[in-house]
Amino acid sequence: MSETPVKQQNTAAFYGQAVASFAVALAAVSLGILYLDANAWVRSFLAIAVLYLTTSAFTLAKVIRDRQEAGQIVSRVDQARLEKMLAEHDPFQKQL
Repeated sequence: MSETPVKQQNTAAFYGQAVASFAVALAAVSLGILYLDANAWVRSFLAIAVLYLTTSAFTLAKVIRDRQEAGQIVSRVDQARLEKMLAEHDPFQKQL
C-alpha cells in the first residue's frame, strides 16, 4: 500500500504576484539609479551591481530548489526500499 506523493503547485495568483513584485522592485531600483544625483560612472556601477544581484538571486533560488527536489527523490527511494523490505518480510519464516 503506497501513497502517491501530491505534487505541489503554485496558484496563478501567487505566480502573478511574484512576477509583479519583481517587476516593481526592479523598476523602482532602476528609476532610483537613473535619477540619482551622481556621476554617470557611479550610476553605471550601481546598475551593474543590481544586475549582478538579480542574477545571483535567481541562481540561489534555483540551487535551493534543486537541493530540495534531490532530497525528495532520495526520500522516495528510501521509502520504496523500506516498502519492498516490509513486503518481502515473512514473520513466520524460521530463522537459521
